[in-house]
Amino acid sequence: MEISRIDTADGFITDDGSMIHELAGRVSLSTVNQSLAQATLEVGGATTEHFHIEAEEIYYLTSGSGRLRIGEAESDVSAGDCIVIAPGAPHKLWNTGDQALTLLCCCSPPYRHEDTVLVRN
Repeated sequence: MEISRIDTADGFITDDGSMIHELAGRVSLSTVNQSLAQATLEVGGATTEHFHIEAEEIYYLTSGSGRLRIGEAESDVSAGDCIVIAPGAPHKLWNTGDQALTLLCCCSPPYRHEDTVLVRN
């Protein structure tokens, strides 16, 4: 049995600019069909708009608030919100709150840099 913990997970910066601590996936607990990571955006931070060629993503916000754009649609988001992002859908997340915005991000298939296509800042 393998167990990972967020407080011991190595962090890395994804191509979209997010700080990620992967709990399960290619760089931590070995998974086949999905990955799970905690992402953090500091106050005033934003990801680079991007899409994933293959991966479907699920964002579950655990603290903070922000604004999310998927395609042409934008919405305010906050802790407790869960959002599904389809493969190929351009998306961007801003931290518009006064504390770090943290979220759990599940990708299927597992996250990999090569699946990320940057659109614009």
